[in-house]
Amino acid sequence: MKKEIINKLHSGFERIVQVEEETRVEFWLARDLQELLGYARWENFFKVISKAKTSCETAGYDTADHFLDITKMVALGSGAQREIADIALTRYACYLIAQNGDPSKDYIAFAQTYFAVQTRKQEQIEKRIAEVERLDARKRLTSSEKELSGIIFERVGDQKSFGRIRSKGDTALFGGLNTKDMKRRLEMPDKRALADFLPMITIKAKDFANEITNFNIKRDDLKSEHEITKEHVSNNRDVRELLGKRDIKPELLPPEEDAKKVERRLASEEKKLPKNIHSFGGIDSLE
Repeated sequence: MKKEIINKLHSGFERIVQVEEETRVEFWLARDLQELLGYARWENFFKVISKAKTSCETAGYDTADHFLDITKMVALGSGAQREIADIALTRYACYLIAQNGDPSKDYIAFAQTYFAVQTRKQEQIEKRIAEVERLDARKRLTSSEKELSGIIFERVGDQKSFGRIRSKGDTALFGGLNTKDMKRRLEMPDKRALADFLPMITIKAKDFANEITNFNIKRDDLKSEHEITKEHVSNNRDVRELLGKRDIKPELLPPEEDAKKVERRLASEEKKLPKNIHSFGGIDSLE
């Protein structure tokens, strides 16, 4: 396929994409895609769409989530308008249509690559967003723990009291397993922070319990290790109960990738982003 055709097709796909205003979800209209993929008759293209829907169902997805029947008004030669049927398609739906299209068509061959890559890019974006959110939650937990540690030292005067109190809070949160028990369960290095290997929901749970403890220590003017321990255990127990109502048991959740490792990888990828952005163009940059 000549490079000028590739560039024309690429710009064509980018031109017809639309974005839903409220959700910012990208979608394509089937009749726009029909023209771009070289199908002259809607009836023939609709057969390809039907095959794509079958593929969607076979993959275990609800077709209604990816193929949305709509109607739109089109202008006639006389200046009048009439209503016709159309279908709003997600990126995944477009990919399935391309996979079920006529592979002898250059347009289809390009679309198969284009939407496969775009789908993969979307998955990568979503993964990156989830990782960034987890790191942000981890930083907030560090902040609330530093505040709690400072408050405890100020009121108790013992540098080791924070570790004891935190471990008892963990025991309440993790159903009887203390910090060391959880490290063994997650098979993580003993000298590393437990939170670096926890999923985001557990990180947020610990942070929430910390924030309540910090607030109540100040509000109730708690001064002894016994009082603060009782408060922190109670808060972690309450958070665990809240999670339990949604059938979430923190101690049973699998470990996540080391947060330190994720942070290093994201920082490394960040340095490469400008280069990737500027090189984006034809099919070579999509591979």
